[in-house]
Amino acid sequence: MSDVLPVLVDLRRESEELDRLVGQLPHERWAAETPAPGWTVAHQIAHLAWTDRAALLAATDPTAFADEVAKAAAAPDSFVDDGAEEGAALPPAELLARWRAARDDLWNVLSEAPAGTRLPWYGPPMAAPSMATARLMETWAHGQDIADALGVAREPTDRLRHVARIGVRARDFAYAVRGLTPPQEEFRVELTSPVTGETWQYGPADAPQRVTGPALDFCLLVTRRAHRADLGVRAQGPDADRWLDIAQAFAGPPGAGRPPRKGAAQ
Repeated sequence: MSDVLPVLVDLRRESEELDRLVGQLPHERWAAETPAPGWTVAHQIAHLAWTDRAALLAATDPTAFADEVAKAAAAPDSFVDDGAEEGAALPPAELLARWRAARDDLWNVLSEAPAGTRLPWYGPPMAAPSMATARLMETWAHGQDIADALGVAREPTDRLRHVARIGVRARDFAYAVRGLTPPQEEFRVELTSPVTGETWQYGPADAPQRVTGPALDFCLLVTRRAHRADLGVRAQGPDADRWLDIAQAFAGPPGAGRPPRKGAAQ
């Protein structure tokens, strides 16, 4: 519990911040289109509730979860959208209640997971702290979609450290999901905290290839919420540069990503 609790505390804070953003929305605002094509605010919250329930199933009934993975493998281009569509059809109050219940149930289960527990997932199996980190990453990323739809500027927090970390650790998965071979050498990643200005450091200090930039921009990149042409993330070395084109912090297909803003440098 000691390993997972700090991440769970930050996950709860991230969820509560998003809850405050949507909790008092008028009914019609739940239908606002977000930057994800075909997804409204309701779809975004429905996806979070659906994924929390999937994570709960993975933690409590791995056999049943394996059946869900098989369903996803049979429909890789539609299973995420189908889950979101089902939840988005609910009245907003019911959808909000389902999301709150799902995230609370998952919080409780992960907080009690024995040290060393490995949980199955749509990507590689994860320890409980990594599962909590993944849920925080998704909550932040889908919250960004909602904030963009509502025209709200969110204040970045140092909870982005979790998003950045999973983005770095998922480097090789980003290659694998595209059928590519990842580089053998680690990269050095140095990111600037949006709160304190300190540098978050990952990888060997003497690595010849490196990535640098604002932590917020890196998190937008690895969650594929912005095109790299619009961000201040820079690469040194051909492999590191290639990684910035394909980086993703989440399991599943990469999707098309966001196009660059009009007039952005290519």
